[in-house]
Amino acid sequence: MKAWRRRSVLYFTALLALTAGLCAFYLAKTPEKPGALEDIVGQETAVLTDAPAVPPPITRHHPTRVIVHLEVLEHVGRLADGVTYTFWTFGGHVPGKFIRVREGDLVEFHLDNNPANKMPHNIDLHAVNGPGGGAASSFTAPGHSSLFTFRALNPGLYVYHCATAPVAMHIANGMYGLILVEPKAGLPKVDHEYYVMQGEFYTKGAYGDAGLQPFSMTKALNEKPDYVVFNGAVGALLDGKALSAKTGETVRLYVGNGGPNLTSSFHVIGEILDTLRQDGGTSISHNVQTTTLPPGGSMIAEFKVETPGTYIMVDHAVTRAFNKGALAQIKVSGPENKAIYSGKISDTVYLPEGPNIQAIGPEAPPAPVTANKAERIALGMKVFANNCAACHQATGLGLPGAFPPLAQSDFLNADPKRAIRVVTGGLTGKVTVNGKTFDGVMPAWQLPDEEIAGVLTFVYNSWGNAGHDVTASDVKTNRVAPGANGPQDAP
Repeated sequence: MKAWRRRSVLYFTALLALTAGLCAFYLAKTPEKPGALEDIVGQETAVLTDAPAVPPPITRHHPTRVIVHLEVLEHVGRLADGVTYTFWTFGGHVPGKFIRVREGDLVEFHLDNNPANKMPHNIDLHAVNGPGGGAASSFTAPGHSSLFTFRALNPGLYVYHCATAPVAMHIANGMYGLILVEPKAGLPKVDHEYYVMQGEFYTKGAYGDAGLQPFSMTKALNEKPDYVVFNGAVGALLDGKALSAKTGETVRLYVGNGGPNLTSSFHVIGEILDTLRQDGGTSISHNVQTTTLPPGGSMIAEFKVETPGTYIMVDHAVTRAFNKGALAQIKVSGPENKAIYSGKISDTVYLPEGPNIQAIGPEAPPAPVTANKAERIALGMKVFANNCAACHQATGLGLPGAFPPLAQSDFLNADPKRAIRVVTGGLTGKVTVNGKTFDGVMPAWQLPDEEIAGVLTFVYNSWGNAGHDVTASDVKTNRVAPGANGPQDAP
């Protein structure tokens, strides 16, 4: 009996030891998650920024209570030059405020719906572990404020958006933004951090139609936006509003896609993404050219800029970039590095298909009918931007030795009928413009009479030119077949 008791004690002791070992093993393998609220130390008010600015990195080494006040504002703003739209916003701008917290933080979220607004709104933060991402707790009428809290359990870059029905309408009106849950160890130090977010706008009028444009649910349901833009408007990150850096510096982009419908193919022309955190998470890839951003998705990209110049960010579904507004710039200043990029060394004429003029645009859709000179100039501005600016430049100055200037052009101003023949029939051989000789090939543009009349009228009324008014009937009378103009027509 005593031997049996001793064996039972030994078996029981061994079982306890085995159980303790297994518990220790599985606890070691279980990812650490914040526990009770006792680990929260102090509180702070979140720093919120408008795009393209990003709040500063978090330097503390403990979780805290972070208080976020995000106000919903409905207001009329610029969508494109001459085009306005009633935006619904988180914080007054599209995209909404950038929110930055730390892994493990307790976020005290206040959604404030301005009393002047007309609609109820809520917020779905993809960083939330809870029903609706907070939407179920934040439905807020105008003049009210909703409060809820959540623990930031998972590090990453997350989209937030309104989820009030009709959801697509609220998102398409601009109600989206990004929240960064910074990992406990932080992110590697970089010289610049920028916030860029793509979105779509569905307007009753076509792209560029002037005035206050209402939302079109029909176009939204058909997923055919008139505008695809970065940071809420055409040109929001171009020219004087472009992002900036210096050669040798590192840039980090926090990029999101508010949608509501289209998948973005994000690309920086002239750069390679050295490090890419795909889908805004912790998975890392290197040396990426173009990355996919689904609606409601995000990514973090880092790269070093080695040479100066203007770098273009696009949705590589390129008609969205060059025809609907998905263009942005990073202007890099500093010394050149010829060992990495030489720039143009020479420019010579190359005609592998022979000297024949090539025709462009044989299946052009009907153009709108213009009633007066002002309407032709407006139409021509669009035609020029889409078809002519790449060679003759937006300034009309052309490129020395390659494309003649249109600005104050003696060749152009001397004869509008000849200009119509050149545009419709193309041109080969030498031509002298403002005392300088150009020897190349201009393709024949098989555009509708209205569009050719518009673009010529626009050019004649820009950059100090003669102010001629070219009509569709003028084009019809003087139009020639592609290839009709040879060197003998150039003088």
